Amino acid sequence: MKRTWAWRPLSEVTIPGLTWNPRTDPRSSIRYVDVSAVSRDELAVTSDAEHSAADAPSRARKIVRTGDTIFATVRPNLRRIAQIPESLDGEIASTAFCVLRPNPAVIRADFLYFAMQLEGVTNGIAELQTGASYPAVRDIDVLNQTVPVPPLSQQATIADSLSLVRAALLVERRLGENAESLKIAAMRTLFTRGLRGGAQKETEIGPVPESWSPATVDSVASVKGGKRMPKGVSVTSEKTGQPYIRVTDFADHGVDTDDLRFVPRGYESSISRYTISADEIYISIAGTVGLVGQVPKALDGANLTENAARISIKGQRIMPRFLMYALASDACQSQISQATATSTQPKLALVRMAQIKLPVPPAIEEQREIVATLDCIGRKVDLHRRKRAALGELFNAVLHKLMTREMDESVLKITDALE
Repeated sequence: MKRTWAWRPLSEVTIPGLTWNPRTDPRSSIRYVDVSAVSRDELAVTSDAEHSAADAPSRARKIVRTGDTIFATVRPNLRRIAQIPESLDGEIASTAFCVLRPNPAVIRADFLYFAMQLEGVTNGIAELQTGASYPAVRDIDVLNQTVPVPPLSQQATIADSLSLVRAALLVERRLGENAESLKIAAMRTLFTRGLRGGAQKETEIGPVPESWSPATVDSVASVKGGKRMPKGVSVTSEKTGQPYIRVTDFADHGVDTDDLRFVPRGYESSISRYTISADEIYISIAGTVGLVGQVPKALDGANLTENAARISIKGQRIMPRFLMYALASDACQSQISQATATSTQPKLALVRMAQIKLPVPPAIEEQREIVATLDCIGRKVDLHRRKRAALGELFNAVLHKLMTREMDESVLKITDALE
């Protein structure tokens, strides 16, 4: 099928909107959409504030209609883009948005919304921003940007395909959020009521199951610091065989290896004593304090940043992974927060870390069951995160290919794959 495509300025495919004047359009109240109301993750309006008309913010001036696409002109590189839902029809948006009202004779509302998400479109707008402390573009900068405009029938097919992937992505996001909430709730319950929900007792670290006893970190483990690179030497992205784990790599009680760094060749021996094994626990002690986890077996023996400490179990009283979860519990995180010195950079001294009190059950078997429960929920969280990432990549790929004519929508099989 032969297409007739054109790239046209937004000013040619949109209709000018109206502004709200409280003096000529009196209202008892308004629902106001500010820049902060637009989620960068969902590219949707996720909140709005109700104001009496008399107390409306001075920026509350742009009237929005169902199907409008709003694009934040403040810090445009942050991509705060959303489509106005029916529930906000006729309400008021901030002047920090460029309101794009589609001309239905030329462009579909949903197609326009997706076209504004093209990397080339958002980058083209962001390149025009001015101002250092308050970078922004003008509405005219947005309206001068060109977008692809195929025939309306093809727009419908493209938008429907993208909507399907986006819907699946949003569902996966919600499932992931629910799983994360479940894990938080499970940790709170397990470390205050135990596995069976039995009797509790009050302790210096809060309520714990009656059979449990608080124990300091140094009574069950030893705490040692990491090591910074020699002065003037930086870690490298070259895979030298000696990973160097930073606090920025800590994620979900493990290590995010997407941007891993390595010790430069020739400097391995200078920090060789400061490594962490897969059986030890890491905890961040500077900057973002209190992140805990374990390194995967593939990174056993990696070097650890000086902004973290490693905790090695001694004796048989506690399992390493139970200790990790205990340190992540509310009871321990509260102590960590109180023990952290807040100056130029938050820092947790090793001696204070060693005195953190842990909620410890007497039986290793109970610890094992708690670890198994939390690991199971953690795998569910990770599964949803990976599925969400995969759907995000699919959406971006399909968006680009459809909008640049690299893929014919007639051969898409997305519907069959996702239904």
